[in-house]
Amino acid sequence: MKLSGQAELLRIFIGESDKYQGKPLHEVIVHEARRRGMAGATVLRGILGFGADSRMHTAKVLRLSEDLPIVVEIVDRPERIAELLPDLDKMIVEGLITLEKVQVIAYRHNGSSAGEPSDDESAPL
Repeated sequence: MKLSGQAELLRIFIGESDKYQGKPLHEVIVHEARRRGMAGATVLRGILGFGADSRMHTAKVLRLSEDLPIVVEIVDRPERIAELLPDLDKMIVEGLITLEKVQVIAYRHNGSSAGEPSDDESAPL
């Protein structure tokens, strides 16, 4: 896939313990993005945060949380992001979804088949 110029960055803020059909929600979202052939997705695990309920989630040693903040970022063309949104609406019970326009400067792949990601791996953007 070639991606350059104007694109959108979709950010999905959820909890680490959030599930969809018994599977970790962040994994389901990334696998769905990959299945659709989207440009890329990344999952970031936060060490501290709070959401709409104002409950703190922290990774401090003395107070380990089993529900740390998770951010899933997906970059692609606006029409492809728009196609994903209805499915996200069905999957996400609690969380925040944001969308912003971005300018893609570089999106490269070396073209070799060695080291290609498997279904269980993700490639960096």
